[in-house]
Amino acid sequence: MIDRLSSLAVPAVVLCVGCLMLFSGRDYFQAFCTGAADGLKTAVRLLPTLSALMVAISMFNASGAVSFLAAKLAPFAQAIGIPAEILPLLLTRPFSGSASTAAYGELLERVGADSMAGLCASVIFGSSDTIVYVISVYFSSIGIRRTRFAYPCAFAVMLFCIFFSCFLCRLCFF
Repeated sequence: MIDRLSSLAVPAVVLCVGCLMLFSGRDYFQAFCTGAADGLKTAVRLLPTLSALMVAISMFNASGAVSFLAAKLAPFAQAIGIPAEILPLLLTRPFSGSASTAAYGELLERVGADSMAGLCASVIFGSSDTIVYVISVYFSSIGIRRTRFAYPCAFAVMLFCIFFSCFLCRLCFF
């Protein structure tokens, strides 16, 4: 019974929305076309920001800076309760979703999903986002050039989440 209802849910919603649009008397096609044109203009405005961000991230990863920083920060991270194995993920996550996904996958292959580092990385990866990308895209899409306190606040929240995630993993699993 539930399988049958769930398979009909999406077509029922599409049918209801279609009927509402058809019988409401408004010109939804024109609204769609206007929105699509605005979306295209926004995408074109975002291209320079996205291009610069992608080039910078690629250079950061290709230069070996992630590995170098992770090696230098490892003793400090261990001293404050963060597994040193997750440092490449922590260094790439604020900047690039694809680079952090690669770092996450490599970490799980190397240490396993049930290790302390794997559990901490899973919680952090599942509950965080790419700070620089999100703020850059959102602010540049509406034309804001000065982000004021957005970056410091976002990085402070991320640091808190890293410590809290590791604390919760240690509390719940080890």
